[in-house]
Amino acid sequence: MDDLNVQFDLTQKDKHIFVALCQFLWVQGESLPLIFDVEDEVYSRQGITLSVLKHLESIGLIAFESGGFVKKGFGKHTRLFYCDKPTKIGFQNNENNFLDLGQVLFTARGKELALTIPVIRNQQFYEYVIRRWFEQGLILSSIQIDRNRKPDVVGHVCAIRVPG
Repeated sequence: MDDLNVQFDLTQKDKHIFVALCQFLWVQGESLPLIFDVEDEVYSRQGITLSVLKHLESIGLIAFESGGFVKKGFGKHTRLFYCDKPTKIGFQNNENNFLDLGQVLFTARGKELALTIPVIRNQQFYEYVIRRWFEQGLILSSIQIDRNRKPDVVGHVCAIRVPG
């Protein structure tokens, strides 16, 4: 990680909190940190708080908007990936659908840095997102993960982490 310090001129603390943020990344063409409610313990347990997000915004890695961001123009279906595992999302309408992206988007600098970070799978967060989408009336299908499997490294260095 020393090359990140030179490349992005970040302190060790900044790198540490950015790595923590990256466990919340889903991918749909680009990396999307899904922070829906910064007050939720799924984020605060990992050190992601409003003050941390405001700090990351002040150093140019993210844009924060308390009202949230949405991505528009989806057809009947789309696919998002969490740690290289696809989740298919079906919308109620055939066209002009949108997806809530939460309160955080990466800046160009943040996107570039995120590409260098190994994403650690957070099962509690994954289930939080799936539950949230389900409650919004989205139709979901996904590959199930064997929770009894030993942690491993796959693709983006996604390792299963047992919450606790």
